[in-house]
Amino acid sequence: MLSDTPGIHHVTSMVGDAQANLDFYVGTLGLRLVKRTVNHEDVLRYHLYYGNGAGDLGTVYTCFPYPNEPPGRRGRPQITAASFAVPEGSLDYWADRLGDHGVDTEQGSRFDESALRFEDPSGTRLELVAADQPVEPWTEGSVPERAAIRGIHGVTALPTNPFATASVLDTLGFDLVGEDGDRVRYRAGGDHSTVVDLLDREADFAREGSGSIHHVAVRVGDEEELHEWHDLFRERDIEVSRIRDRHYYKAIYVREPGGILIELSTEGPGFGIDEPQESFGESLVLPPWAEEDREMVEGQLPPLETPATASDGSGDGGATGGADGGADFEAGD
Repeated sequence: MLSDTPGIHHVTSMVGDAQANLDFYVGTLGLRLVKRTVNHEDVLRYHLYYGNGAGDLGTVYTCFPYPNEPPGRRGRPQITAASFAVPEGSLDYWADRLGDHGVDTEQGSRFDESALRFEDPSGTRLELVAADQPVEPWTEGSVPERAAIRGIHGVTALPTNPFATASVLDTLGFDLVGEDGDRVRYRAGGDHSTVVDLLDREADFAREGSGSIHHVAVRVGDEEELHEWHDLFRERDIEVSRIRDRHYYKAIYVREPGGILIELSTEGPGFGIDEPQESFGESLVLPPWAEEDREMVEGQLPPLETPATASDGSGDGGATGGADGGADFEAGD
């Protein structure tokens, strides 16, 4: 029996330099490096997972570093932005912190939510949304707990056919909850990491590359249910992959008719399958089938140094107050 997804499992982007990526997501955004592993399709490339202390589903943002990949171009069909939830009243802190790290920001609002927009070192569009979520933050990172990220808030997608994309979201269990200009919001039934916004507008076609968000994954209970979803999409003539073993979860990939790549991922076995939680991210972990090639793989991957993670207290004065308001983002967002 198919169940509605409770929300987002993870979001994955393509980025440039691995060290710059690690410095930004751990050093600047204060996330934990949950997994230092490899791309299953190309074991000579890193796959870096970031999240909260436990790597809880809905907090996980992953990156494929491709240092020689040309920059991508935002457009359709593509996920154009990913957002993280931060506590109400913390956006002034974040504006100061990101500015201190040389990151330009833009503050605005939509659906009565205040947000701060910026880009990571590869040009990936990110947002911090003031939205309290019942998620435990990573408390040993570089950001004070009262301002720390509380998981993924959602993604913004720009499909070629928003009505077709909306139909697939409805099938997965997302409900239409509002419209704000040409932005239509769908929300899953869980208590965190539930938002998918669809943009209904004309735009140039996208080019995948460094700075592109590759896919959004939604949660599925187990492998048996994943098989049922696979069969359902095939029956509806929607492009779907075979079931892939990603070591920490099983997954299928759906290229829905609006052109957005959606992954369906099981909730287990989880990130504790190959190392204890207290040592997440400290060493390179490989899927079992790649272990015999560890020496070769390690010899080809560039070294990575995890940045200092002690809270630096920068901008603390804005972490508990501030107006958090701002003009609406422009129509091109």
